[in-house]
Amino acid sequence: MFETKTYDDPVVLSPAIRARWAFLETSSAAAVLRSVCPLEWKDITEVLGAFVLDPIHWLKKGGNRGDIAKTIDEMFSARGWRETRVDLVTQGVLLSKNLEVIERLPPVEQEGYLVDNFKGRVALDVEWNAKDGNLDRDLSAYRAWHEAGVISAAVLITQDRVGLKALAETLWADYQATLCTNQRSSKLPIDLGTSTTTNLEKAALRVRRGVMGTCPLLIVAATQDTWNGKPYSAA
Repeated sequence: MFETKTYDDPVVLSPAIRARWAFLETSSAAAVLRSVCPLEWKDITEVLGAFVLDPIHWLKKGGNRGDIAKTIDEMFSARGWRETRVDLVTQGVLLSKNLEVIERLPPVEQEGYLVDNFKGRVALDVEWNAKDGNLDRDLSAYRAWHEAGVISAAVLITQDRVGLKALAETLWADYQATLCTNQRSSKLPIDLGTSTTTNLEKAALRVRRGVMGTCPLLIVAATQDTWNGKPYSAA
């Protein structure tokens, strides 16, 4: 596994986008995407440049993961990306030394899963507060698809859990200060205390074990700088 930082190159990624998100990549993923999949990379950078973390949708009881992931997925869907299941079929062919076919072995089918967004030769998932076991499924699938020649690179959009938890606590405290004493609650409207959900730290642990092989992977995480600057409002 080669951990690289081509996203730091202003030719590859706009410094304005770089400043609002945290990144981790393997095998020069950002540069690969820009060079090999320029249309898909344009879509990705447009979404990253336009998306903002709004407390109204983010700190929403019962709908946290759904609202954030749905918003990002809809932004990609508007650009022609589709939720797609990717299956692999492998078949061995026995040849003579004269390259004549001796036998075609039975095909072996490998059932895949629904990737959130797929376009061209790029797979992209949005993992926001899902169970962190999803990362094992995602990363192993990306590697298999890359080794089979199906994708050129993969992208995973998630969150910086620690930084966003601190921001949420500040926003919630500020909101509580606007309420009457008997209406106040110290408990956040959503659970941000668990560390067993999908986030940058959990993804980085897996990637740094070398699970990606040579597959270019770009992990993008929302940070405090992705926030739109608005206070929390119960409305």
